[in-house]
Amino acid sequence: MRAVVFTGVDTIVVESRDVPRVGSDEVLVKSKAVGICHSDIELLEGRYILPFSYPIVPGHEWSGEVVEVGSEVEDFTPGDRVVGECVVNAGGKDHFGFTISGAMAEYFVVKAEWLHSFPASMSWSMGALVEPFSVAYNATFVARVDPADRVAVLGGGPIGLMTALAAKGRGARVVLFEPQEHRRQLASTLGISDSFDSRSPSEVARALGVTGGDGFDVVLETAGHPSAMAQALELAGHSAKVVFVGINVGGSVETPMGLIQAKALEIRGIIGSVGLWPQTIRFLSSGIVDPSPIVSHHVALDDAPAAFQLSRGGGSTTKVHVELGR
Repeated sequence: MRAVVFTGVDTIVVESRDVPRVGSDEVLVKSKAVGICHSDIELLEGRYILPFSYPIVPGHEWSGEVVEVGSEVEDFTPGDRVVGECVVNAGGKDHFGFTISGAMAEYFVVKAEWLHSFPASMSWSMGALVEPFSVAYNATFVARVDPADRVAVLGGGPIGLMTALAAKGRGARVVLFEPQEHRRQLASTLGISDSFDSRSPSEVARALGVTGGDGFDVVLETAGHPSAMAQALELAGHSAKVVFVGINVGGSVETPMGLIQAKALEIRGIIGSVGLWPQTIRFLSSGIVDPSPIVSHHVALDDAPAAFQLSRGGGSTTKVHVELGR
């Protein structure tokens, strides 16, 4: 089989490997679609939130088909359509696709306990969006978003756009803050009609008009950029819930910490989405929202090295999916 391998900092190869064998509690999966995430870029650049070592096969946003199951596996059979969690082993000591090799290979092995089935009504590409959408859904879940809430989402990257969609799907009034115009335009295509340039004081003032100047009931920060992380506290209204989703590896943020107490803010940080995958799959399969336009590029496995550079370059690239067969 072929696999995409990070062999060192900024070094990617597509190499031949033996198809892995399954253990008694494992499942062999044939990859169908694998998304490229900003965290994959950080891994390629030699930095991640957990210790890791090269060589490593990336790929934690994926969908695939069960090919073989171990002797102790009862819940899955060959032909099942599956996705898998990436915060795994002993409460999260490993991250699939980061500290242990992931799904960007024609075949790979996972523990059966990490897997979830998804319906044929969802495409392979939509299946590969379950992982990032589960993070977005988790943000709205811990913030207890409901139709009474006015929600600010900071950052219009893939996670930010999906977070805005998840909040919209839960009935809230959603306002997106994003400096890049093409991402604001994509948000409009997805049905997020209120989006503003987070760098413009006049635009921010207009956005706060949605709340009558009181500030937002819920603020979901998804960019992981210091300026957005600081702005989250400023946009929050009194007794607001603020959830930090964006990952900032080794960065620092200067912000008036007194706002936390003065506004009686409830602040959470999240990593991953353990325990919410079945709900996420039901939410997506209901059709209440459609995140598929977020995928801007579909490429073949052999083009994966170029796809990582494409993802790195920004511009109009939003989400790249490496596809290994339909």
